[in-house]
Amino acid sequence: DSALIPEGVKRCSFKAFSLWLLVIFAVLGWGVLGGFLVLWKGLNVTGLNDSFGFGLYITADLAVIALGAGAFFTGFLTYVIGKKELKDIINLAVVVGFICYTGAQAVLLLEIGQPIRGWFSFWHPNVHSMLTEVIFCITLYTIVLTVEYLPLILENRQLDKVPEFHYFSHNLHEIMVVFAATGTFLSFFHQGSLGGLYGVMFARPFAFREGFFIWPWTFFLFVASAIASGPALTILVCKMVEGVTRKKLVRREAILLLAKVTGYLLAFYMVVKILDTWWWATQTAPRMGMNFADFFQTPYGMWLLVAEIVVCGIIPAIILLTPQAREDEVLLIV
Repeated sequence: DSALIPEGVKRCSFKAFSLWLLVIFAVLGWGVLGGFLVLWKGLNVTGLNDSFGFGLYITADLAVIALGAGAFFTGFLTYVIGKKELKDIINLAVVVGFICYTGAQAVLLLEIGQPIRGWFSFWHPNVHSMLTEVIFCITLYTIVLTVEYLPLILENRQLDKVPEFHYFSHNLHEIMVVFAATGTFLSFFHQGSLGGLYGVMFARPFAFREGFFIWPWTFFLFVASAIASGPALTILVCKMVEGVTRKKLVRREAILLLAKVTGYLLAFYMVVKILDTWWWATQTAPRMGMNFADFFQTPYGMWLLVAEIVVCGIIPAIILLTPQAREDEVLLIV
């Protein structure tokens, strides 16, 4: 099978290959077990409760979708804005996004309770449910990512010898700006819809947010957090793969440019996030008869808010906005 391997790439030993497969199968097995437990015992096994609407399950669900945003935003910067320096990393971003969104599709099967009736969401859509819009957008964007992923497969030097595959792949590259723009549109709205849910959760003071016209502030916060955290995950995955394989995959200029953009986006997000939290704690929650401290009880104490805003927000933004810190390999990964 040496003809199928890219030139200059050396195959690892069968033992090393088996060990890596073991790690992958272990993660997949863990996911299958979790999915089985959710379908068997219901969503109550995920740690959700009436006071704090974010258990481990929903946190992982939203994180996968948000982190997959690195694909659409990097594609937007590369093909629509014209940042050609990012062409070195766009393929990796598409792969990461494809994995994240196909994983989100699997999670959606758990959310609806009966996977065999998943087609009901398309054939009998509930126009009053935000989940309907999320399902449509995630499914359509997964299709867009599949189209963007196809050229990576067809670029194989054996497949490229087939004229039909060669011209099809070439034509896809020529019109990729259309798919990048479409993916940005779809991802923008479903990221916002996840935040839009908070505008109708009147019975959940922890989650409820006021907003502008029909959009709660969380609509815009979710979009901002996705485009800030998605490229950061792409950089992290790139550095992890480079560390494991001991090979340089992407030019440093592309990494630093994406890190700089991420820093500005993260700083903007933290400003609006802090303002939103302050308004919610001092205005929204008291009007609903709740105190700020009531929402942060065991096991979700005040440490969670500090970790979210300071440890996972302000500190990374400062690192990414400081040229000396951004160019430090250790700080960049941290």
